Amino acid sequence: MSKFWGGADSSSDDSSSDDSSVSSSDSSRAGGAAGANRWVMESDSDSSDEERVVKSAKDRAFETFEAHVKSIRNAMRIKDFNRIQAEFDALNKAIAKGKAIINQHGGIPRFYIRLLCDLEVFVKASLADKASFKKLSASNGRALNRMKLTLRKHNAQYAAVMEEYRQNPTVSSSESEAEESDSDSDSDSESEASDSDSDSDSDNDSSSSSSSDDDDDSSASGSDSDSDGDDSDDDSENWASDSSSSDSDSEDDGYGELKGRARWLKSATVVKEKVVKDKGERANARKEAKAAAVTAKAVAEATGAITKQIIPEAQLSPSVITRKMNEIVASRGRRGTDTKSILRNLEGISRLAIRFGPRVEIPILMHVVTAMFDLQRNMDDFLDTPTWNSCASYLGRIVDVIDGADEKWTLGSLSAEDVEEDMLAAAGAKGGKMKAAAGAGGAAGALDAVAADEKLVNPETGDPETADERAERLRLEKEAAMTPEEFHTIRVVGSTSLFLSRLDEEYNKSLQRISPHTPEYVVRLRDEAKLVDLLAKYQAYFVRLDTKPEAAELAQLRIEHIYYKHDTIAKQVSRAAAFHDKFGEAGMLHPACISGDVAAGSDYTKAHPAAASGKPSVDSIEDVDYQKLMFDLCTYVYENGTDRSKTRSMLCHIFHHANHDRFYEARDLLLMSHIQETISMSGDVETQILFNRMMVALGMSAFRLGKIWEAHNCLSDVCAGRNRELLAQGVSTGRFSDKTPEQEKAEKRRQVPFHQHINLDLLEACHLISAMLLELPNMAAAGVDGDVGGRRNRIISRTFRKHHDIYNRQVFTGPPEQTRDYIMRATMAMEKGDWKEAANLLTNLEVWSLVPGENTAEKISKMLVEKIKLEGLRTYLFTYSSQYDSLSLSQLCGMFDMDKTEAHSIVSKMMINRDLHASWDQPTETIVVRKVNASPLQVLALQFAEKAASLVEANERLMDAKSGTYGFREEGRYGDRDGQRGGGQRYQRSGGRGSGGRGGGRGGGRGGGRGG
Repeated sequence: MSKFWGGADSSSDDSSSDDSSVSSSDSSRAGGAAGANRWVMESDSDSSDEERVVKSAKDRAFETFEAHVKSIRNAMRIKDFNRIQAEFDALNKAIAKGKAIINQHGGIPRFYIRLLCDLEVFVKASLADKASFKKLSASNGRALNRMKLTLRKHNAQYAAVMEEYRQNPTVSSSESEAEESDSDSDSDSESEASDSDSDSDSDNDSSSSSSSDDDDDSSASGSDSDSDGDDSDDDSENWASDSSSSDSDSEDDGYGELKGRARWLKSATVVKEKVVKDKGERANARKEAKAAAVTAKAVAEATGAITKQIIPEAQLSPSVITRKMNEIVASRGRRGTDTKSILRNLEGISRLAIRFGPRVEIPILMHVVTAMFDLQRNMDDFLDTPTWNSCASYLGRIVDVIDGADEKWTLGSLSAEDVEEDMLAAAGAKGGKMKAAAGAGGAAGALDAVAADEKLVNPETGDPETADERAERLRLEKEAAMTPEEFHTIRVVGSTSLFLSRLDEEYNKSLQRISPHTPEYVVRLRDEAKLVDLLAKYQAYFVRLDTKPEAAELAQLRIEHIYYKHDTIAKQVSRAAAFHDKFGEAGMLHPACISGDVAAGSDYTKAHPAAASGKPSVDSIEDVDYQKLMFDLCTYVYENGTDRSKTRSMLCHIFHHANHDRFYEARDLLLMSHIQETISMSGDVETQILFNRMMVALGMSAFRLGKIWEAHNCLSDVCAGRNRELLAQGVSTGRFSDKTPEQEKAEKRRQVPFHQHINLDLLEACHLISAMLLELPNMAAAGVDGDVGGRRNRIISRTFRKHHDIYNRQVFTGPPEQTRDYIMRATMAMEKGDWKEAANLLTNLEVWSLVPGENTAEKISKMLVEKIKLEGLRTYLFTYSSQYDSLSLSQLCGMFDMDKTEAHSIVSKMMINRDLHASWDQPTETIVVRKVNASPLQVLALQFAEKAASLVEANERLMDAKSGTYGFREEGRYGDRDGQRGGGQRYQRSGGRGSGGRGGGRGGGRGGGRGG
């Protein structure tokens, strides 16, 4: 017999036909639709017959799904967990690949959801059977454990659909009718029926027989299809039926194929027209239902129905609101709980609680703030701007209520035991009936327990009352028995000081994550004024309660938002914040309003109506004395704060003084506090970063005032290398970095927000110019000493020497581009004696415009010209004094544009310090130069001194290595030429560098200035 007829489900007595039918059944059981296709490929029909088989993309996709499902179920029978895992992964990949097709045809197939439920039950049962688990091979056991973890993670997205399937695992009557109405169509139209609400045709468990003329055949095939398509013997029973019946019999998992002769029969076109019509109607119905749902939701949100759904309006009372709040809070932290829904519910009842006074509203607002902080999933997340503003507004509402003008309230802490009792009471009120039903004996007792309500009686009136009425009555009685002080004390969960600290932390994290070059960053900076105002209000509240530690902590937070601003910038920021509060966004103002003319008045024929009131402006701004404000806040922290707060307040206070060119006040505070001696042992990296910023600000302040030596001492340690990291203004990304990912993340969290950065070009300019003004005379004097006595050079700044040597070794030097190039070019001009060229290069640097303050750029330029002339004269005398027998004072004054008094003072000081071996000839106003050669004994003494200095240096480097600092240390930071050493005591590079004082030579003692 032909193989084509053997592939059909014939009931013939021919043995070959029977064998073929059995083999077809086996193949169908093993491979599903793939087995049916095998007979088609082996049929004797020609190629033109094979071309008649046309499958849609949906059919191919669902055949692939069913094949994987069949393989998984076969593996479940033999407990082959390796195969289960491989097939499950392949099925999920196929589902992901066919996502577009699935969405077009009714969503996730029902047979896939059933498989997930069955797999979940099967894996749990396999793990629970310890005896069978021990008999599994090692690979099978590992695969079982992996399947448990995979299912736990994968099934989370289908939890709602799986729960719906578990509640209704069988096919409903509507689903059966939908199947019967679609069974007469071909496979494509049959799949379209799966777009109905319940995805009935996609389930291999729910795929029953389609509508045939014989009801008995239909019921028989339906019972077979409920057995997962494992029994295909009924195919031979329905051979004489029509094409639709044959199609239904061949279904394995709800989307089976036609077999044998039935595959080649054409379907009626009338049915197709009917299906298309039904599909359009269903699509329109779905669209109308979706539009109605969206409209209903919008109406509910607009009318406040969402809030009213929490508690009915007629049952509102303080006790009901408190009970509802406890129920919502009790669900916090539970697995599967949506934090956003908890927040929405708490916000809803907080609005309802306003009418009942602060004793009801404030505890709910505290829970709302806590729920907002719960929105973060990890420590690197931050509150978005709208959520942060909402949290700040709720905290502002709390402080406005408790510190109101009419009535003062106090927040008390609620103990953990009280919170636990409230949570248990809420849980008991929620599930009390069901617990009583569970404890009742027998079915009738359980029903009676559920149906019966607890009978509560008012002891005063004897009338029955509900649980909410009793709670409200007890609340009123409790408040009536309170003293006025107890009544005005509201017991809440949480601490407002901790909330404000967290709010400040979230603000800083948002500034770290937002790109500083976007308008979003500028808009975010406006919230700082709101935060500082909130901190001030809560500090006043804690001062009223005389809780000094909390008040000192909030004062410290206020200090850290003020210390880095110059007074001119702070006033402009305050004015901008007041303008925004009054007029809103400046970009939203009308152009005619911005360019308005007040003189036009109300004559709208000459001016636009928007310009009638003139330009919008804010004139009445409170003039704040920030110096006094910083002093008051820091003094309060010094008296009542913790050690860390005191240290940080001191550093901020010094920074603020230095930022306003009050160098001596800042230096005195630093020396009196002795922070430079203990900062390396603090172990607080953030405080060490603040110390580095303070030292840089102090050095730049000294530079602006013309104190070059002090400026170099303060800046040399930080600017020696890695200044970006030491100031927390960037993270190094070198190829050979030995930092772990955790260390890199911690370093990123410590970064300073962009608007607090110290400009690195300005810092480099101050440091290199200070080093240049000190090193040029020193290098010139070393050359003269080397010629005379072979004396080694004493280095003041290794950083400057390194850049100077690199610049000199360049074959071709183009025009200067960076700040460093300008300084090196000025150095070359100074060495040649062209001080005017050097002054022109340095005074025209663009970085001086970044210094805050009035006319600061002009002041710095004037100071630089004076210093360049002075050091230029010293360098000239060091370099060329050996070539002269005498020098005219008037000639020197003409060369360096000085008056005689100033030039005479400089030369006399060099003579006194023995830097210049010469004497004055007063009548002729000339300098008589003497040739002095060192004796052999003097040369040996100088060599011995240099050897001793080298030995001391080697010992210090050895101590650095043992102590773990490994720091680069500036050498030879000498004060005046009399040998006094000043500058800074080094501290660990891990936290930063500092400056303390280590005296030596003739001056000795501690201190950071030049010797006298």
